[in-house]
Amino acid sequence: MNNIYPELNQRILEMADGDDAFRIELTAAIYTGLLELKSQYSEGRAEKDHVKIQLIRHKIKPTIAMFDFELLADSLQQGKEILDSEGFGASFDTHFDAFLQLVEMALLEVELLKS
Repeated sequence: MNNIYPELNQRILEMADGDDAFRIELTAAIYTGLLELKSQYSEGRAEKDHVKIQLIRHKIKPTIAMFDFELLADSLQQGKEILDSEGFGASFDTHFDAFLQLVEMALLEVELLKS
C-alpha cells in the first residue's frame, strides 16, 4: 500500500463508530466521489471547460477536507490558480498529469479499504 493518506482508515473507522455496514458504505461513497472527480476533471480538461472543473472541485471539496486528502486538496487549489491566471495550456497540462497520479493513489488506498 502506498499509504500517502495514513489517517484515512482511522477517520473512516471513527465516523462509522463500530457500524461495519456503514463503514463499507462510507468507503464506497468516498471511492465513487474520487472516481467522479477524476472523470469530471478529465472531461473538463478535454473540453477546456473551466466551469465543469469548478463544479466538481466544489462538489468533492467537503469529502477531501473531511478525510484529509491534503495532497489532492493542494493539487486542486494549484489547478484553480493555474486556470485563473493562465487558463488551459502547458502549465495546466503539467498540473493535470500530477493530479491524475494523486487521484489514482487515493483511489487505490480507498479501494484497499472497501472490503
